Amino acid sequence: MNLIYFLVQQTMFFSIPLLIVALGGMFSERSGVINIALEGIMIIGAFAGILFINFAQQSMSGQSVLIMAVFVSAFTGVAVSLLHAYASINLKANQIISGTAINMLAPAVAIYIARTIRSVQQIPFVNQFRIDKVPLFGDIPVLGPMLFRNTYFTTFLGFFILAFSAFLLYKTSFGLRLRSCGEHPQAADSLGINVYVMRYSGVMISGALAGLGGLVFVIPTSIEFNPEVSGYGFLALAVLIFGQWKPGRILVAAFFFGLMKAISSSYSGISFLVAINIPAYFYKMIPFIATLIVLAFSSKYSQAPKAEGIPYDKGRR
Repeated sequence: MNLIYFLVQQTMFFSIPLLIVALGGMFSERSGVINIALEGIMIIGAFAGILFINFAQQSMSGQSVLIMAVFVSAFTGVAVSLLHAYASINLKANQIISGTAINMLAPAVAIYIARTIRSVQQIPFVNQFRIDKVPLFGDIPVLGPMLFRNTYFTTFLGFFILAFSAFLLYKTSFGLRLRSCGEHPQAADSLGINVYVMRYSGVMISGALAGLGGLVFVIPTSIEFNPEVSGYGFLALAVLIFGQWKPGRILVAAFFFGLMKAISSSYSGISFLVAINIPAYFYKMIPFIATLIVLAFSSKYSQAPKAEGIPYDKGRR
């Protein structure tokens, strides 16, 4: 039973950032803008949040530091995403190239700023954010040890973002307008919907969640930030595609890939896997092999928004 608790907790650490970032990609692509810059935005968001924690921990302590860092990372993600939005929406640039440029620029900027401030690129922090046991909930049989012990508040934040995203997308007029701009922007425009504003909104939400996801990825898995997120932005794109741009399916996909990542990172703590004596590099490949297999079988059933990646020209019909 302890092995199950261990695997579930490790899976949570890896699944929640995937869930948050994939939901961010969903908002952007549902509005009609492809956002492969998720990796770069994650790096910048994580860098800004960890840098804030590094400075704030000198005078503050406790969960309040992490809560403030969440806002710093999200705001930074929005700022970076505006570059992609301007290039894609106003300049009508190729959205793949724009996203790729941000992915290339982000680690370089993070390394430059880190070395300018600290002379090294690693940003250390004291991980004082783990919650040993949530009062009352931690005592629930089975679920308590799995979900409410040795956890982080960012785990519960991820589930809140999932529920809010589903509500926003399907139960509000904003969500209906956003989806219409990704399916048929000309029809949306004819009904008085400002396609440019909706697409900017989608990309900015995407940036906020990607920046936040970068921080959520680093906090449980490290005690310093080196400007990279292990390809998690691209893995989140796979989660988005496998999840068919729908919150519920994205949740299932995030947990599947999170489990693969947990096995690849924590196999040394699983006795029967150690006994098999398979080379370590094989386990490191598991998430990416799973990605290739899943996408090979699911891509032909893709239900991507019809107008994603197509620049909208208000003057054309």
